[in-house]
Amino acid sequence: MATPVDSPLIAVCGAHMQGLPLNTQLLERGATFVEAVQTADCYRFYALAGGPPFRPGLVRVNECGAGIAAELWALPAARWGDFIALIPSPLAIGTVLLADGRSVKGFVCEAYAAVGATDITALGSWRAFLARQAG
Repeated sequence: MATPVDSPLIAVCGAHMQGLPLNTQLLERGATFVEAVQTADCYRFYALAGGPPFRPGLVRVNECGAGIAAELWALPAARWGDFIALIPSPLAIGTVLLADGRSVKGFVCEAYAAVGATDITALGSWRAFLARQAG
């Protein structure tokens, strides 16, 4: 799907996904959903401490990674600054590699936060983790 030049893509894989608690931060800034995607298989995925809202951490690794479900959103360029200002450490915006070979900006996590966090890579998605938590 084509996106306007003035609305770069951002990959989200947690609480900013459609219907989840922080999705309103994208919608309030005029972001539009583009498509569901899968990351390349070079990531580990963690349920981070803290919350609510609860958040995952996507960490790129050299081995033993997996593809993780994500969404692409087109976020107007004029709103990137105030959106990024909302992102607390250990989350950050970095380059996310997708299974189809594209690389886009998106949520990543500083590796230190994975120490002691729950590894949920095998679940493949934040929604699967939330469903498991709901019982």
